[in-house]
Amino acid sequence: MDKLEKYRTLIKQVLSRHAELINRRPKPDMETELSFDEDHDHYMLLKIGWTPRGRINSTTIHVRLRNGKFWIETDLTENGIATDLLAAGVPKDDIVLAFQPPEMRQYTEFAVA
Repeated sequence: MDKLEKYRTLIKQVLSRHAELINRRPKPDMETELSFDEDHDHYMLLKIGWTPRGRINSTTIHVRLRNGKFWIETDLTENGIATDLLAAGVPKDDIVLAFQPPEMRQYTEFAVA
């Protein structure tokens, strides 16, 4: 399996695990949705539904595969999706914290681009 296929499989597994954890405590009128677009390499975990305050349509995690790296666009998880990727053996050089401004990425321990 080449690197891109391996990374596609891995991100789907990681996001599916996060969805399972969220769904262990289901909330009425709230859904957790997974969206995997392998043609464009976008992988998302979304929360959709209603709360007493109103409509929720929120991206919890959005990761792109770009130039052989994981680009973490949105991450609203407690420990960070990068932690899961590192635990799975992904090198720090293959993870970009894209939610950080480009000029600040050099101060993280991850790839700048």
